[in-house]
Amino acid sequence: MMPANIFNINYQKKMEEIISSLKAKPKLLLHACCAPCSSYVIECLSNCFEITIYYYNPNIYPDSEYKRRLQELKRFLNEYITDNKIELIETTYDPNEYYNIVKGIENLGERSLRCKKCYEFRMKKAAIYAKENNFDYFTTTLSISPYKNSAWINEIGGKLESELGIKYLYSDFKKKNGYKRSLELSKKYNLYRQDYCGCIYSKTENKKTDKIMINSI
Repeated sequence: MMPANIFNINYQKKMEEIISSLKAKPKLLLHACCAPCSSYVIECLSNCFEITIYYYNPNIYPDSEYKRRLQELKRFLNEYITDNKIELIETTYDPNEYYNIVKGIENLGERSLRCKKCYEFRMKKAAIYAKENNFDYFTTTLSISPYKNSAWINEIGGKLESELGIKYLYSDFKKKNGYKRSLELSKKYNLYRQDYCGCIYSKTENKKTDKIMINSI
């Protein structure tokens, strides 16, 4: 059970404690949203876990963007060298799954309940797959973004661990310059970095923000 003061927990330290207690190299299912976010996370974890990437992101809009992010992730995995080959699991792309989840809260804006619901349904899908396919742990790359609520992400992960009986690797990958390192790796591998989170609402909201900023200059 997650404690009430989830916003005061050092999830980076919690991850380090879990890793320091490992006796072998467990199988980790890593939910990934894109290549740039995956880059540092893979660098951080590949020496400690046998990683399999789980690409489940029906929130991404449009279809061409979804495919572009997936292809870029594939390219990165082919070019980045690890001791153990990292497998990639592609899932079916059905945007209606996302729209059904956020129905009625579409216009709440970034970092709202809409985003929390999005984290939750993608992470749950990953957790179920990890449980059904005998992985030791699951986690997500989402916490590397400075624009995403790491407390929510880890709260969700902890609840899924309790509900499904699959270990969750707590994390806050943006800590210890993780986000900065992802920028460096993106530059090194010439990775495509998108300018919005993924969904149609974040794309529209980002455009509105840019327009406001331009008009205020």
